[in-house]
Amino acid sequence: MAARRRIFARLAAALLIAFLLAQLASSQPPWQNCGDSGNNYAANSTYQSNLGQLSATLPKKASASRTLFATGSVGSVPEIAYALALCRGDTNASACEACVATAFQDAQQLCAYRKDAAVFYDLCYLRFSNQNFPATNSNGNPIVLKNSQKVSSPVEVFDTAVRQLLNATGNYAAANSSRRFATGEEGFDSSNPTIYGLVQCTPDMSPADCRSCLGGIIALMPRYVSGMLGGRIIGVRCNFRYEVTPFFSGGPMLQLPAPAPPPVAANITPPTATGGRTGIKTGIVLAIALPIVAALLAIILIGLCIRRQRRRTERTRLPLHSTDTDDIESIDSLILDLSTLRAATDNFPESNRLGEGGFGAVYKGILPDGQEIAVKRLSKSSAQGIGELKNELVLVAKLQHKNLVRLVGVCLQENEKLLVYEYMPNRSIDTILFDREKRKELGWGKRLKIINGIARGLQYLHEDSQMRIIHRDLKASNVLLDSGHTPKISDFGLARLFGADQTRDITNRVIGTYGYMAPEYAMRGHYSVKSDVFSFGILMLEIVTGRSSSGSFNFDQSTDLLSLIWEHWTTGTVAEIMDSTLRGHAPGDQMLKLFHIGLLCVQDNPADRPAMSTVNIMLSSNTVSLPSPSKPAFFVSNSGTYSSPYLESYPTASTKYSP
Repeated sequence: MAARRRIFARLAAALLIAFLLAQLASSQPPWQNCGDSGNNYAANSTYQSNLGQLSATLPKKASASRTLFATGSVGSVPEIAYALALCRGDTNASACEACVATAFQDAQQLCAYRKDAAVFYDLCYLRFSNQNFPATNSNGNPIVLKNSQKVSSPVEVFDTAVRQLLNATGNYAAANSSRRFATGEEGFDSSNPTIYGLVQCTPDMSPADCRSCLGGIIALMPRYVSGMLGGRIIGVRCNFRYEVTPFFSGGPMLQLPAPAPPPVAANITPPTATGGRTGIKTGIVLAIALPIVAALLAIILIGLCIRRQRRRTERTRLPLHSTDTDDIESIDSLILDLSTLRAATDNFPESNRLGEGGFGAVYKGILPDGQEIAVKRLSKSSAQGIGELKNELVLVAKLQHKNLVRLVGVCLQENEKLLVYEYMPNRSIDTILFDREKRKELGWGKRLKIINGIARGLQYLHEDSQMRIIHRDLKASNVLLDSGHTPKISDFGLARLFGADQTRDITNRVIGTYGYMAPEYAMRGHYSVKSDVFSFGILMLEIVTGRSSSGSFNFDQSTDLLSLIWEHWTTGTVAEIMDSTLRGHAPGDQMLKLFHIGLLCVQDNPADRPAMSTVNIMLSSNTVSLPSPSKPAFFVSNSGTYSSPYLESYPTASTKYSP
């Protein structure tokens, strides 16, 4: 019998090993992300030749770099090719070069003739595209890989330990490593004595951007790798990996102690029955008492769970609108207590009021750790705004880009609906640009920085985030400026999230701001990424001229802004309508180029307007040939303007701070 058990044990072990090897083989690199199937290049085309040149130079460039990182581009629009390569921080130069060279070959096979492709290995990854993605901090479309085995320990305890390790290692990589790379280990329990972790960002990222990027993918853990013995999420800009066995070279750069074990109840051993009536009585007492105690404990535990669930529901439920469970779970870590925000803002006095947003007031506050915040407080009388607030919360919590305003937290308690953002000391663009004195602060260099930043933020929303997002209300009051005048796009209450293959939609409820809305949206309810491009063109022309298209700043002009610009463009006198504070400080060729790009963005036919990635190429290049713009969509005579039977104008206030 014993021999038979040994045979069965060996057979089971062999089957288990075969199963694990099969699982391992099915998850071997390379892993690929292929771009849109409609974005292809032809064999022997200029784009393929440009890729060939990149594949000959980028592997050596990456391996020669101290940080094992390289970017490059070859060619000109529309056949320009961009590429980015990063090798793992614990590899060597020769292995890095070989890995990147192989990646170029595999990418062109696995994603045949795709202009946009990414491949990932253990030691390196590569992406190339005809879009200028290296100019952004977008993490692309991260891939998720996980061990097929689950932990034997309580899942919540294990997940907490892993997040603690990855967050600590991420902080170390962002703050203490020029490579933006770190490894760490953490003690755990007897079944999994050590957890090993690795994190990495591209080394061109700032510490704050690196930490933000890592925070974004670590937040995805509960949804994708919860309870798994190993897992990784890899994006173009940052990645992490954890395992319960060593997988990186050398010792860990960071060592964390084992988390404190949960308290263990005292083990009370009942007296041993030695026979006779004493043993029988003890057995009877235990037989009666133990089920009662167990039942009481079960009732108490069930009551505690129900109470905890109710509290959590009250804390996260959005009134009048249902919310997807995954969306709520993804923002759990952002929940703030109402008492904390009341203390931070001194209970929302008028003296701390920054201005009016689309659906309520915005207040300045300071959290206990000293961080300055802007608290968006939805008006209690605004039933319409609840859906927009929910939309903004879910969207902004998922977005990570230096030109998008960062969500700090949310509070939904006691009928209060509060969104908490990073504080922008320079407020919104309109408070400076359309003020006769303050606009002098915005010199030519600052205005170029603002335009470029807005363009990069919009490209991220349209093309580089995991889902295509249309803002639908881009305007001067919805772009905030930090202390260094870096622009941050804000107010996503009207934004719409599209699938990867969706490019346009129709609504019968048009909401926006006069002067910024594309005609196809205002007149027929049609909106797309090209609607945002139109709004960007208006905003860009406002920044150059210092004039508002919505009429809130009166220059005693008899025609609308686009008509005025078009008339001067056709007569070659646009220099006359640039902001007077810029005259003598703005290079003439750059000024003309901005007018030219702005007019391309506001053309009547949406198909004629450039994509934001093309706009960014136009802005950054001095050699790209720009097509001639056609008459702007809102070019009208002095006697009339467009109108829409179902247009609702978004409220405009004299003082704006609208995150």
